[in-house]
Amino acid sequence: MAVKMRLTRMGDKKAPFYRIIVCDSRKSRDGEYIAKIGHYNPRTEPVEIKVDADKAKEWLDKGVQPTETVKSLLVKAGVIEQSTKLSPPRTKVKKKKK
Repeated sequence: MAVKMRLTRMGDKKAPFYRIIVCDSRKSRDGEYIAKIGHYNPRTEPVEIKVDADKAKEWLDKGVQPTETVKSLLVKAGVIEQSTKLSPPRTKVKKKKK
């Protein structure tokens, strides 16, 4: 089973906030999840990021892969350090026609 740490959308129309959850990667975005790690509210000034650091580190030690967005939120919250290694580009390079 591939387990990921990702965001799930909550809130009203045009007023979203997000939960940081651990779930099976095959489940839908707002579907069933294993554990709730924290939440993220981009609508407040400054943005609100609350993460249970102990739970997050525990799941990361078990091998859970965070998405790019969650990884950046964990870095901002101080749970993990930013890696110096460059991540691969997310887009595919188009081959030129000859």
